[in-house]
Amino acid sequence: MKIVEMVMPPMGESIMECTVLHLLKKTGDAVTIDDSVLEVATDKVDTEVPCPYSGVLTEWLVKENDVVAIGSAVAHIQVEDDTEEEKPLPVLHEEEIPDVESSVAILEKDFHEAVTKKAEPVLEYAKNDPASNTFYSPLVLSIAREEHISPGELATIPGSGVENRVTKNDIIAFLDKRKKGLSQPAPIVTSLNGSNEIIEMDRMRKMISQRMIESKRISAHVTSFIETDMTPVVKWREAVKTEYRKKTGDSITFTPILIEAVVKAIKDYPLINISVEGEKIIKKKDINIGMAVALPDGNLIVPVIHNADRYDLPGLARKVNELARRARENKLKADDLAGGTYTVSNIGAFSNLMGTPIIVQPQVAIMAFGAIKKKPAVIETPEGDLLGIRSLMFISHSYDHRVVDGSLGGMFLKRVNDYLENFNVSRSII
Repeated sequence: MKIVEMVMPPMGESIMECTVLHLLKKTGDAVTIDDSVLEVATDKVDTEVPCPYSGVLTEWLVKENDVVAIGSAVAHIQVEDDTEEEKPLPVLHEEEIPDVESSVAILEKDFHEAVTKKAEPVLEYAKNDPASNTFYSPLVLSIAREEHISPGELATIPGSGVENRVTKNDIIAFLDKRKKGLSQPAPIVTSLNGSNEIIEMDRMRKMISQRMIESKRISAHVTSFIETDMTPVVKWREAVKTEYRKKTGDSITFTPILIEAVVKAIKDYPLINISVEGEKIIKKKDINIGMAVALPDGNLIVPVIHNADRYDLPGLARKVNELARRARENKLKADDLAGGTYTVSNIGAFSNLMGTPIIVQPQVAIMAFGAIKKKPAVIETPEGDLLGIRSLMFISHSYDHRVVDGSLGGMFLKRVNDYLENFNVSRSII
């Protein structure tokens, strides 16, 4: 028998630490591979951490409420002598840590900052009822203070976590109800002259602001545009959507078709699927596509389709619908948000024609698809040019000019365009 260290696994790119919420196993307990042994919080999700070994948990190296660095040891486990030890995690190398980023959407700030800056409010909430055994994670307490939730209000929120604890999803659901008028709204301060209102940024808006500024500071943004004839895609979708809904119960949207074209183009131009670390370019082997999903509260989140090149179109359609559904039901796991190498955003869902999306760090490009509109267009035929009605869409491609030249950025955009315009209308979706 020997003793091995269990380390804190990656929780997502730019997540360098997390907070221990609950130890699910006690010293002396037997554990098996994939047993959940502790629950942790980041500012994305509360999630359970599986054990990488089978054996006996001999010692905890952390306790509840500890802020733990990714890759650091959290427990000692006694295992058989022939068990292979877990290799240390390269926590300082961004290219080897999964991404948890959202394109023009939800973007996190460093959790340690939230914990350290909010230390006094955490104590303040914790001391309101000394006799109470209620436990609130630092993440929940941080959100409570940011959103002006009083200790009394916090105590009324029903918990769905372990031992009925209030989770991040519980407090977000409470805030959603409050915004819809089912509870008291967050305070708004009116200016002295009475003509303007001063509205405090909420937690999400502060995170978005920070990450957008950071991305513009890091990357030399350039945006190219192309107008794509989506008529073949539109006609094909119209022909198959009823059958698809009957057989699957889901809708066939444009999103999987757009993602398929992006994946094919990435395989043709793999140097768009990279990240930058200092003066090094990290070429990614996996093609992991992040897709923006609108949430019920109006925010966006970007779940990731891992190894998107391994799916056919029906598989992509199922994956898109599954991730979108779980995102709207607040059922995404940390892994669902991790590892993105390229991001797409469907701004056409908001009837926007085009936009200039901001790159998700440390990726180097992002694509936005505008609304599909019927327009008169010149159609070239062997018999001559004709004027007809076509379904046209603008595609915007923002890329980091430090490492992606205009030629590569433009050729990649044109290749996506070509795959969509030459879409095979005889293919099956089932």
